[in-house]
Amino acid sequence: MRILSVIFVGLLSISLSARAALDIVITGGMDTARPVAVLPFTFEGGDQPMQPAEVISDDLRNSGKFSPLALSAMPEQPTSVDNIHYQAWASKGVEAVVMGTVKPYGQDKYLVSFDLVDVVRGQAIGGNMERLKDGSLVKSSGPVLESRQAVISARQFRQYAHRISDIVYEKLTGERGAFLTRIAYVVVDNTDPVYPYRLMVSDYDGYNETMVTKAKEPLMSPSWSPDGTKLAYVSFQNRKSEIFIQDLYNQHREKLTSFPMINGNPVWSPDGKKMAMVLSKDGNPEIYVMDLATKQETRLTDHYAIDTEPSWYPDSKSLVFTSERGGRPQLYRVDLGTKAVKRLTFEGEQNLGGSISPDGKYLIMVNRTQGHYRIARQDLQTGALQVLTQTELDESPSLAPNGSMIIYATLYRGQKVLGLVSVDGRFKARLPARQGQVKAPAWSPFL
Repeated sequence: MRILSVIFVGLLSISLSARAALDIVITGGMDTARPVAVLPFTFEGGDQPMQPAEVISDDLRNSGKFSPLALSAMPEQPTSVDNIHYQAWASKGVEAVVMGTVKPYGQDKYLVSFDLVDVVRGQAIGGNMERLKDGSLVKSSGPVLESRQAVISARQFRQYAHRISDIVYEKLTGERGAFLTRIAYVVVDNTDPVYPYRLMVSDYDGYNETMVTKAKEPLMSPSWSPDGTKLAYVSFQNRKSEIFIQDLYNQHREKLTSFPMINGNPVWSPDGKKMAMVLSKDGNPEIYVMDLATKQETRLTDHYAIDTEPSWYPDSKSLVFTSERGGRPQLYRVDLGTKAVKRLTFEGEQNLGGSISPDGKYLIMVNRTQGHYRIARQDLQTGALQVLTQTELDESPSLAPNGSMIIYATLYRGQKVLGLVSVDGRFKARLPARQGQVKAPAWSPFL
């Protein structure tokens, strides 16, 4: 059994609520999900801070790829791998079982162990670690796909449960999990007459919400640094747009730009060395890139039309941006070295807010067709466009760092809320806020 050493560091010092600030409401796509089971973890003495199985089940369900079996539908609740009756689980269609134990391990410490068990393999070999080969008994790899343990504190249960979810997800899909990530977003609460604008961060599922800053004037366009320690954003606190960078650990804030007119859309390069942005200090809104070490900016576009909404290619050598140079907003690519511009989108009335998937295969965007603004995906090799959502006034799409899900702002019952959609369009969910309207989401990198 491997020992997993986990060190958790809080991004912000104070959590505003133990409850989820954003509730994930699944609205479609569970019919194609793979059945799995997450057994309640067995607590062997001491107080029970929380049940990890609940978080793990929610994570796997929220991925859109798994459908955890309800507790009432489980045929049994074994406490060890040796006691699993594989045929009972196979009859339920379950392909994998997650099970674990929690033991007190000193003052405010717990030893958490878990196993991920392959039901199909367990059924085939009868759960035994030995099998016959050429008439001889030999050792088998067994049905256990993963087995780990870690010592954590009581306040780390939710984080470690997300870590378990990441491990399970990767083992079953071959793709890195993104449950131990965070999202940044802007909340507009008009019931607060003094500070209606708040820049917030939370776990991806809406828990552990913390406030980065609050303001009397609008806050816009949060963007994560590649190491997940800082946020760049636009503030109008001085009655004009300015770009700030705030460290989430020590709360230090730096004003990055305060040029005349527009300072907008800051986006960190994947290598962390540059910041793309929109500036109008030389006339029209154009795309610029600033070297963060020298603070020297380079103008990349030069056109009478509006150029805006830059986003980086994974290699940090090119940008996607929105431009009206063709008459209506469409997406273009600009090379940082040559400044050559190439149009990327042609289908629909408008395409804007583009970003490239981490694997470089897809362009995610807001597509307008017949007056409807929807989240869409374009294959960069074939040019094929797929509309992913059917919600209203969709905007600001942001990809999970593993490229599996998109979070975006949308309209629901007259309120701005966040939505989730898988990159294949099958899974859909809504994240309404408990108070205020939510917009401008930004998914963190892997943490």
